[in-house]
Amino acid sequence: MATTKHAGAGILAEANAAKREEIVELLTQAYWMEIETVMSYLANASNLDGIRAEEIAEALDEDVDEELGHARAFARRIKELYGTPPGSAEFTATQSFLQPPADPADVATVIRGVIEAESGAIAHYNRIIEACDGVDWATQDMVIEILRDEEGHLRKFERYLREFE
Repeated sequence: MATTKHAGAGILAEANAAKREEIVELLTQAYWMEIETVMSYLANASNLDGIRAEEIAEALDEDVDEELGHARAFARRIKELYGTPPGSAEFTATQSFLQPPADPADVATVIRGVIEAESGAIAHYNRIIEACDGVDWATQDMVIEILRDEEGHLRKFERYLREFE
């Protein structure tokens, strides 16, 4: 990872190189989580069938733009911290729970998958916030804002699940 001698304090300082690398690794994982969520939301929104599925598909489509925005923010911050945003060759899928179900009318399975994805993002973003505390206020602030979005997504899909069950 490239470093600089320009900053004397904060996360860009040479003295914080190890912490910066740790944060970049956490941001890279967050970036991949968002990218994979975008792929899964697109697939599920396109695959769902039925009157009851329409609202969920629309909500997923709306969330795609927001999740993509999160991925962009993570990529920019990785670069600002002297990292390199990863390319597709480094991608490994992990969201088996968010794959489109064989039955396109199985809306509850999709909702449960979204809840699991959002819960995982919330847990990971809390780890990033803790890792940044006291050393990287800018990343911490950015991730707190993204965390708020993810908590909103989680609550929305928890409400949907109550209706479907």
